[in-house]
Amino acid sequence: METNFTKPLSPLINEVVIAFWQLKRHSRLSLNETIIPKGTVEIIFSFETTKLYASINQQSLTIPRCLVQSFNTSPVHLHLADRLTFFGIFLHPTAVKHIVNFHPVEFTNSVIDLTLIDPSFYGLWHHLGEQDSFEKRVSVFTEWLIKRLPILTEREKAFNVFLYTHSDIHLSVSDVANRFCYSSKQLSRKLFELTGLNTEQTLLYKKYLQAVHLLHYSDLSLTEISYGCHFFDQSHFIRTFKSLSQITPKEYRSRKSNVSGHIIDNVH
Repeated sequence: METNFTKPLSPLINEVVIAFWQLKRHSRLSLNETIIPKGTVEIIFSFETTKLYASINQQSLTIPRCLVQSFNTSPVHLHLADRLTFFGIFLHPTAVKHIVNFHPVEFTNSVIDLTLIDPSFYGLWHHLGEQDSFEKRVSVFTEWLIKRLPILTEREKAFNVFLYTHSDIHLSVSDVANRFCYSSKQLSRKLFELTGLNTEQTLLYKKYLQAVHLLHYSDLSLTEISYGCHFFDQSHFIRTFKSLSQITPKEYRSRKSNVSGHIIDNVH
């Protein structure tokens, strides 16, 4: 399995795109992959002719050639074919509305075919598929994006920082409302547009995401993680983690792959 990952160098692109990635797999082994909620908004292009299938909340789905996903609150289960090529773009949440004309909430817990929303993505998919390297695909998408590059407000940039970082998971609803100069109701409406969650749920989701990071990259105990992520106690941590990922923190740590949030199992 070949993977590529890079962050944009241009400050203008950096305000819209968090990172570009690519996954190529040519193998005789069949694999099942579970992607637990990761708190990301991404556009994904698939370039193989073999149909790929996924399921969310026990609903079977066919993976389209160009899809968008948002702040999922349920795992995505994928059956990985012996050949696949994915090219993806992690987007800042407030940029999504400017690029695809829909708020991220419209793409939560679903697999939406972007070519049905905007036919120009079909041409972009073809152009990307013609490229023979990750670097060229990054260049093609960057050139396409520049033509519709949004100018984000300072408040939109602040929301992106708030949703993408987890150093402020101790904040209360009133703390966050004061930070953005919003009433509690205004803040909840705005966060729902971006995440599909109200303010309290978003703060809990941020705690969960920090816990995923620590489970993946540290050797801290579950007690230490629950305390460090400001859960009420270890029971609250386990209950919250399982409500989103459908597995316990201990199960995730024992089954995790080399990519945070991803679990890969061989199919016998």
